[in-house]
Amino acid sequence: MPDLSSVITFAVASLALLVIPGPAVIYVLNRSVSDGREVGFAAVAGLELGNFVHVIAASVGLSAVLATSATAFNAVKWLGVGYLVFVGIRTLATVPNTIAGAMPSMSQSRAFRQGVVVNTLNPKVALFFLSYLPQFIDPDNGAAWSQSLILGSIFVAIGCLTDGTYAFTASALRQVLVSGRTLPFVQRYVAGTVFVALGVMASTTSRH
Repeated sequence: MPDLSSVITFAVASLALLVIPGPAVIYVLNRSVSDGREVGFAAVAGLELGNFVHVIAASVGLSAVLATSATAFNAVKWLGVGYLVFVGIRTLATVPNTIAGAMPSMSQSRAFRQGVVVNTLNPKVALFFLSYLPQFIDPDNGAAWSQSLILGSIFVAIGCLTDGTYAFTASALRQVLVSGRTLPFVQRYVAGTVFVALGVMASTTSRH
């Protein structure tokens, strides 16, 4: 098990990294503003499950495969790019349903599934665990896989708090948007553009 000093240092560093807006934060903000707090929290749950997939992968050494194999890395990268761009184009082409009160346009289950895919197919997350997590693994403190699992779980827990805070704050703005014509624009054009932009961002990721 990692010593207390390593846990605290890792937690502080993880918090600093997680509060900086990236693809996951952008996705949470988009879903929370477009569809409300419950859908935003469902998106957070999906993203953190996607993060935990990378924790498991790092614990069993799969992240190392992504870092050392160009074929494996590119396969994951372009799957993620293709998914994000596909969802973005489909969103841009779809006319949002008429807003009735504060009804969301996306279900919680769909937001959850999208969140899982967004982070599972995000090679940047895998590279983060490969390049950052090993710095806190001490061979004298037990098996590397168990230390990786513990530290990765701490990262996911902090991610729940930070992403959840973003979802809570952003969804508070939705009530203002629902009363006007802004929300349908956000649900279609802003959301679609965000997904395409995330795909472009993912396409620039390199193994180095």
